[in-house]
Order: sequence, then C-alpha cells, then structure tokens
Amino acid sequence: MAEAHATYYYLHWGLDKSFETEVATELAEFISEFEPERDGLWIALWKNKFVGSIAIDGRTANIEGARLRWFIVSPEFQGLGAGKTLISQAVNFCQSKHYSRVYLWTFQGLSTARLLYERFGFFVSQENFADFGGQKLRLQKLELILGSNL
Repeated sequence: MAEAHATYYYLHWGLDKSFETEVATELAEFISEFEPERDGLWIALWKNKFVGSIAIDGRTANIEGARLRWFIVSPEFQGLGAGKTLISQAVNFCQSKHYSRVYLWTFQGLSTARLLYERFGFFVSQENFADFGGQKLRLQKLELILGSNL
C-alpha cells in the first residue's frame, strides 16, 4: 500500500520521499494498533496483483469522526469499478459501526477520486495550503455525515 502511494504520487504529482515516509510510518502505526471492532482495511487484488486499497481508522471516531485513509486504485484499474467498491465497503463499515461521520484529507486536483467521494455524499469542510511531500498544495478535508450514533 505504501509503495503504491509513493509510486503514484511521485510519478503524477512529484511528491518526494517525505510523503512515502509519512505514509509508511502512519500505516505501520495503524496496523500495530488495529482493532477489527473499530478499524477496517480492504485491499483489492486481481490475479495476486495489487488493484487498490482503503482503510477506516476509527481511533478518533467518537471525537472527530472515523478517518478514511489510504484510498488508491492502480491507474491500470481505474474506471473499472474498484474504487466505487472500495469506498462502498468503507462507508458500509462505518454505518455498521454507527459512526456519525467519516472524514478524509486529500488535495485539490485529484478529480477522479473527488467525484467518487462526492457521489457518496462527501463535501469539502475545510481547505488550506500546506507544504506536503515537497510541494505546495491546497489540502482539503472532506466529510460525510452518516447520522447520530446515539
């Protein structure tokens, strides 16, 4: 997963090694603290080849919402429904856990992913510019309101 992110974002967006390091470090932390009752991780494969991934980090679900993370679909599999399936699984998981909201951080320009998020009801709740992976990017927080967890 970390390699897929590092390769894609280096080739398409020029993000440097600091991005790869951040993804690998945060992914390792997530896996070491993974609790199946709280967190979800889905990896799509085709003939043992990585197609895509997505995760739900529920560690902050009761404070700021569950965090959707590490969503990526390999370019050769984009447009075939893998992304829609992965997001659907993640959102369904959050609903089954009665999380009231889901959020993610992305950056402006990832239009294909953004369209998928919007189809599921995500909206931009915050924007700011930041140095990220060696680039100055407009970061965007997207949220999906699922309802009350009461």
